[in-house]
Amino acid sequence: MKKVFSLLSLALLPAVLAAPADEAQVVLGGNVHFQSGVFPVQDAVEGIIDKGKEKVHQWFEDRKQFIEQHGLTYELVQHPHFSDYKLRITEPKLCDPSVKQYSGYLDITDDKHLFFWFFESRTSPEDAPLVMWLNGGPGCSSSTGLLFELGPCSISGEGANTTHNPYSWNAHANMIFLDQPINVGYSYSEDGSTVNTSPVAGKDVYAFMELFLSRFPEYSTQPFHIAAESYGGTYAPNIANVIYTENKQLPPLPVPGLVKINLASVILGNGMTDNYIQMASIPDYLCEGPYPIYDDPNGAQCAALKSKVPTCQRLIKACHDFNSRLTCVPAALYCNSQLYGPIQQSGLNPYDARVKCDPQEDGPLCYRQMGWIETYLNDPEVKAALGVNPQRNFESCNMAVNQAFMLQGDSMHNTPLLMTEMINDGVRLLVYAGNADMMCNYIGNERWVEQLDSIFLDEFSTAETEQWVTMRSGKVAGTVRSAGARGSGAGNVTFVTVHDAGHMVPYDQPEAALDMITRWIMDIPLTLDFMELAAPVVPFGGI
Repeated sequence: MKKVFSLLSLALLPAVLAAPADEAQVVLGGNVHFQSGVFPVQDAVEGIIDKGKEKVHQWFEDRKQFIEQHGLTYELVQHPHFSDYKLRITEPKLCDPSVKQYSGYLDITDDKHLFFWFFESRTSPEDAPLVMWLNGGPGCSSSTGLLFELGPCSISGEGANTTHNPYSWNAHANMIFLDQPINVGYSYSEDGSTVNTSPVAGKDVYAFMELFLSRFPEYSTQPFHIAAESYGGTYAPNIANVIYTENKQLPPLPVPGLVKINLASVILGNGMTDNYIQMASIPDYLCEGPYPIYDDPNGAQCAALKSKVPTCQRLIKACHDFNSRLTCVPAALYCNSQLYGPIQQSGLNPYDARVKCDPQEDGPLCYRQMGWIETYLNDPEVKAALGVNPQRNFESCNMAVNQAFMLQGDSMHNTPLLMTEMINDGVRLLVYAGNADMMCNYIGNERWVEQLDSIFLDEFSTAETEQWVTMRSGKVAGTVRSAGARGSGAGNVTFVTVHDAGHMVPYDQPEAALDMITRWIMDIPLTLDFMELAAPVVPFGGI
C-alpha cells in the first residue's frame, strides 16, 4: 500500500524535567505567588538537580522559578493539585512577533512531555476567548494546523521561512496549539511510554489547562473552545468530557489554585466522530456525492462497496456493546480496509477529491507543505526559540502512534455519547466539513449530527438548510443547519457544509473559515446575510 494512504488523515488517520526536592541542593525555602494562589515549590533558590545524564540548574527570580536545561532557559510552573505535572515555559518571537507568545512543555512525571505553542489574539486579547487547536492522525502534530491552515503564519520557501497569515484564527481568539499524545510532533517520552487511546489524553490536557490558566489567569475568565480536525473528532469529545466532569466536581466556593475552565463549545472540522454512521456514508459520497469517483451510482463497483456496510456496522455495534479491544479492533481493521480501499486506489488526493496526488512529487500526505514544515521545525534556531531540545527530531505525523491507536480500535467507540450531557447543559457544538473531503466526508458528518442524542435532536432534525454568506466578500461559502439559536445566536448544535473545500478547510477557504470561527465564538448566526451584518462590522476588525 502506498504510504500516502497509510494515514487515515492529516489530522485523522485516515513538559519538563520535574525536580523532586530531595534531588536539589537546598539553599533557601520559599513560595511562588501567582494571582490565583500560592504554590509551594522547590526549596532551592539556586541549585543543581542531578538528572543522571545531565545537570539541570534551577533558581528563583522575581518570585518565579527557572531552570536551565540542555542550554535552554525555562520558567517552571508547578501546581499543588497536580503533583505529577509541571509546565516549562519560554517566550519565542517567531511566526508573528507582533503578538505575545509562549511555548514549551507540559511535563508528566519525569518521562512524558507534551509540547505547546500559544499566541495571543491580534485584537483585544484581554477580552478574546481562548481556543485550543488539535490536529488528529492519530499521530499528527498540531503544528501542521498552525503552519499550514490557521495559525498566525504560513510555511513558505520550502521550509526556509514563514509568511504572515491575514486569516489566522488568532484574529479574535487567544490560540493554543498542543502536540498530543506523547511522541507526536515535538512531544516525546523518555522511558518508552506510549499512549494508544483517546481517553488517556483527556486527563493530561485537563492538567495542562489548569497549570496554564493558573500561571496566566488573564486568559481564564473568557470562554474556552476546543477545536479539532479529523481524528480530533475523537480526541476533542474525550478531552471536553474530562473538563466538563472535573468542572462539575468543583465545590461551590473557589478552591485556591484551581480554575474552573469555562468550557463553551466543541468545534469539529471534518472530524471522525461516529464511525457507525460515517463509515456507512462512504459509498454514498464516492458514488453520488459532488465529486464521485464512479460514473454509475447503480453500477457493480458501487454495489460492491455498499455491500460492505452491513458487516462494518455490525462489527462497530459489537464494539459499542462490549467496549472491548477484542471487538473494536476487528471493526477498525475491516471497515478501514474495505471502505477506504477505493479512496486509496483512486489516484486522487484523499483529502481533496478535486485534485490528483502523486506521492513522489506531492509527498506522502499529498501536500508538499508537510515536508516544508518538517524542514522549518527541525532548524536548530527554531527549536531553541521554542524551547525544544536541539537533539529532538520533528515529524509531521508519527506512524507508530497511528498504528498503536488502530490496534486498540480507538476510533470505533461511541464518541458522541461523551457529549450528550454537556450539550444538554449548555456546551455548544459546531461541526463543519469541506464538501471535497473523501476521508471524513460532509454527508456522514451531517448525518451523525442529525442523530446526536441531545435535547436539540428534534429541532435539528427538522432544521432547514440555509445559505451562509461571508461578511467580508459577500460570497456564498456554504450552508448551515442549526438548533438552539432562537434567532439571536449561532446555535447550540450547528452543522456547516463548506463549499469548494477539502479536509483542511482553513487552507482551502481561509476567509470563509475565519468568518465561521469568528461568528461562532462571538455567537453570531452564520445565517445572517452580509447586509444584516453591516451593523456589527466593527468587532470583526479586518477579516
